[in-house]
Amino acid sequence: MEKGARQRNNTEKNHPGGSKSETGSGEGGVALKKEIGLVSACGIIVGNIIGSGIFVSPKGVLENAGSVGLALIVWIVTGLITAVGALCYAELGVTIPKSGGDYSYVKDIFGGLAGFLRLWIAVLVIYPTNQAVIALTFSNYVLQPLFPTCFPPESGLRLLAAVCLLLLTWVNCSSVRWATRVQDVFTAGKLLALGLIIIMGVVQICKGQYFWLEPKNAFENFQEPDIGLIALAFLQGSFAYGGWNFLNYVTEELVDPYKNLPRAIFISIPLVTFVYVFANVAYVTAMSPQELLASNAVAVTFGEKLLGVMAWIMPISVALSTFGGVNGSLFTSSRLFFAGAREGHLPSVLAMIHVKRCTPIPALLFTCISTLLMLVTSDMYTLINYVGFINYLFYGITIAGQIVLRWKKPNIPRPIKVNLLFPIIYLLFWAFLLVFSLWSEPVVCGTGLAIMLTGVPVYFLGVYWQHKPRCFNKFIELLTLVSQKMCVVVYPKVEEDSGMVGVMPDNMEQQQQPIYQPAASKDKDRVES
Repeated sequence: MEKGARQRNNTEKNHPGGSKSETGSGEGGVALKKEIGLVSACGIIVGNIIGSGIFVSPKGVLENAGSVGLALIVWIVTGLITAVGALCYAELGVTIPKSGGDYSYVKDIFGGLAGFLRLWIAVLVIYPTNQAVIALTFSNYVLQPLFPTCFPPESGLRLLAAVCLLLLTWVNCSSVRWATRVQDVFTAGKLLALGLIIIMGVVQICKGQYFWLEPKNAFENFQEPDIGLIALAFLQGSFAYGGWNFLNYVTEELVDPYKNLPRAIFISIPLVTFVYVFANVAYVTAMSPQELLASNAVAVTFGEKLLGVMAWIMPISVALSTFGGVNGSLFTSSRLFFAGAREGHLPSVLAMIHVKRCTPIPALLFTCISTLLMLVTSDMYTLINYVGFINYLFYGITIAGQIVLRWKKPNIPRPIKVNLLFPIIYLLFWAFLLVFSLWSEPVVCGTGLAIMLTGVPVYFLGVYWQHKPRCFNKFIELLTLVSQKMCVVVYPKVEEDSGMVGVMPDNMEQQQQPIYQPAASKDKDRVES
């Protein structure tokens, strides 16, 4: 079934301009650089999880939980489940050490069609819409002080959001190091802002302002308890932790992934859980649940109540947080599209990198253009609602693939090996949320599934069908060559000593093995965890 895709994923010498580039790089002369250390890895995870949500509207969990105490329990439990899921992804990330995250894992375990559907929904809707919304949130908080008595004009919001996207795309195209430094700085900035909120909450508690944290008041329901609403609270909490798997998208650029991938998870997920829980604790020391639910920007309202003339710190913090969020999303999503092109599921030019900067410029430009197109549409938020369910669906499919891989290939090297209880716990929680999502919003979930299934004919026509008309193939070759010359990019070389075998394989036999195994010499001293 993968024959058509495999033929599109041959080595540089079979692509136009691949073996003799004008830059003199030669065949396999460049490769993605391993420039992401532990600090930057933590910055990617924390920076992608913590966007604008915790500043703007953490009320979704509280609204559905029905009480302050239960809302805090939801934040803690979803943080623990997120950590479990991240550990499962850590095992997959070093067992199948390829960039692309869950797309790569689903493709290698369940086959090309399943992987393509994951990529299709990400390319078509998930990443363009999410990046567009985050960029619009950034522009809204930047322009709001200039329009104190009204909302900023829609055209101004979209223009500034486009400038933000173009600027960050240029940074990411210029240097991986620059992109990770931007991520590090803005992640530190948002953590400092949230740290200020938490410290102010501690000061409030020391002043005796903890009415809603006392047990009898914390669990006082302001609506009738309902299992469906509680499930929705957990779903909202899980969405708030979205981005925990983004480090797996850049595994090949991670310095010593066998050590730094699990370390980054162990540091980042508990840190985010701590910040989320105690930021919500701080909010209820200054606001009643009713005030919190009535606010459209909780951190701003919190700052107005406690910071006085320094209240401007909060909207600036939201703007900085969202700016860093756009950067992190561009960085990771471009690697997903790069991985998809390398597997033959997207145009092959997207699998090229710059001959000097070693950045996937075509994939970054593709990500930027698709996001800019979303900025001119009016249905972004509707699309996000439709595909949010699908995004979460693939998390469960990926972790189910971990169990399938243990059964099908029990003896392949696993530098990290978690207890099977972990994926089982995650899948039970995932099934619980999935059932209640279908039950509470069947039309929305069904529409999301329908959007995803539009990728089936695209897969069979674009990937599986290998005997395309000669004129079509010539056109694609010409387009690839022109794009290659414009962007000064070539195909990356195979890194035999990087722990990956067969990034750009030279023969068909290498591609018959779907699981890319870490080099055996590097696995002898690994200890199961």
